[in-house]
Amino acid sequence: MAESNPQNWRAADAYLADILVGHDPTLDATLAAQRAAGLPEIEVAPVSGKLLNLLVRISGARRVLEIGTLGGYSTIWLARAVGPDGAVVTVEAEAANAAVARRNLDAAGVGDRVEIRIGRGAEVLPSLDGTAPFDLVFIDADKESNTIYLDWAARLGRKGTVIVLDNIGREGEIANEGTTDPRVIGTREGLRMLGEDARFDATALQTVGLKGWDGVAIAVVV
Repeated sequence: MAESNPQNWRAADAYLADILVGHDPTLDATLAAQRAAGLPEIEVAPVSGKLLNLLVRISGARRVLEIGTLGGYSTIWLARAVGPDGAVVTVEAEAANAAVARRNLDAAGVGDRVEIRIGRGAEVLPSLDGTAPFDLVFIDADKESNTIYLDWAARLGRKGTVIVLDNIGREGEIANEGTTDPRVIGTREGLRMLGEDARFDATALQTVGLKGWDGVAIAVVV
């Protein structure tokens, strides 16, 4: 039996991506553009991008909100899933990242269905109040603001809106009540909110793979 270690986690992730996701020149070019621009390598793994794509299609979502664009890799997965009649609004705090994302989205042929809002989520999200509700919300931004993002996800959604909260594993530190890491504290507070706030029904899965020991929470607005 293979030993459970980061090297084998990455190998298994690569195997799954190879047989279930396959080779995509457009997404490869997106990653290359992100690397060339010096963006951090914190985008979702290919199998996670495919998961987002499937969740949009399974839920029938046509209007999607993404909090945390980076270079647009996950945005492309979401935009492909909503189809030509759907729409994605993505929020990115850094203007330089948003510029990379815009080029990548246009090159991928989905730019016309994606609106990029530049600014910190806590400042941008209130500007979306009063717009049509979102069917799915993907949260992958600063972890310290998870509770803010979850609150707005519920307020900007509707009954049945799917919420995906990324990076909830934190190398297992989520179980450490004495942690002083603000990212872990923010993750713990977000998970507690999903468990205690009556607006949500949620679960979470730990993952190992290309991104190490991590995980994802999936919720529905009730």
